[in-house]
Amino acid sequence: VQLQASGGGLVQAGGSLRLSCAASGRTFSSDAMGWFRQAPGKEREFVAAINWIGVSTYYADSVKGRFTIFRDNAKNTVYLQMNSLKPEDTAVYYCAGDSDVRGGSRLASGIYDRMDYWGKGTLVTVSS
Repeated sequence: VQLQASGGGLVQAGGSLRLSCAASGRTFSSDAMGWFRQAPGKEREFVAAINWIGVSTYYADSVKGRFTIFRDNAKNTVYLQMNSLKPEDTAVYYCAGDSDVRGGSRLASGIYDRMDYWGKGTLVTVSS
């Protein structure tokens, strides 16, 4: 599966952006999916994840209540709606997938780092 993230850009603090991640190569409808980010000089960190059917979602504490992950399996696309953006949200955002059948169980257990395919990132810059 190839992933292509888009939707990044420059936004003022308090603004919103919606990131999209389109999958190609095969359907990803049975895969758990996630968003991660890496800020300059920092390690990559988990942002949000969603199970294969989109019923269960998981968020990092730093984005809970501001970001929403959702997916459209018919379009082979996963989204990240980001509201009330803060300068500390500035980072390159990556989408990733877990094709293992245990992917959903891992998310439910708080294991978010077993993604086995990744897309190239999209840069989000939040100005103060």
